[in-house]
Amino acid sequence: MRILWGRANSSNVMKVIWLLEELGLDYDRRDVGGPFGKTDTPEYLHMNPMGLVPTLEEDGFTLFESNAILRYLCAAHAPSSPLWPADLKARARVDQWMDWQQTALNAPHSTVFLGLVRTPPERRDNAAIDAAKANITRFWGMLDARLARSAFVAGDAFTLSDICLGVHVHRWFSFDFERPEQPNLAKWYERLKTRPAYARHVALPMT
Repeated sequence: MRILWGRANSSNVMKVIWLLEELGLDYDRRDVGGPFGKTDTPEYLHMNPMGLVPTLEEDGFTLFESNAILRYLCAAHAPSSPLWPADLKARARVDQWMDWQQTALNAPHSTVFLGLVRTPPERRDNAAIDAAKANITRFWGMLDARLARSAFVAGDAFTLSDICLGVHVHRWFSFDFERPEQPNLAKWYERLKTRPAYARHVALPMT
């Protein structure tokens, strides 16, 4: 039995849902985190000592950290898939952009998202939001330049790096502020929206 613990509007949970559906793997998603709570229980902390989402539970095996879950699912259930290619150099390119999402893009993107979507106007730290906005504008510009050379983030094939960054690019184009022209990024976003799992689980109103 495969259980995905986490609320559906978490970007990190969206990544895993998207991949599970791309691979056609059965799963049972259970709401925890945010308004649902339950991540501070002894049972949950035994699986995920960080008390965050998502957590994958599969036949007694548990794993946290969304990007680690993505890699595990590909290695365990689709070892020959181009989503996480067997060729070491191609895989390293995918890993590079997956890690870039976590180490560079994630923090400022979270500041903007939490500040503009989940914080009332009177409680916002506008200086922090503006600084983070400048950073993510620069980072998306870097990816726009990368996408001038290929259809997808790591090359001509859809991979895990597109999943990691695709959940955030939907938010980027949904934020209610002016953005610079990023035509390659916009074309990539339109390509992602044609994928059924992305349309069902990611390209939704922000909450």
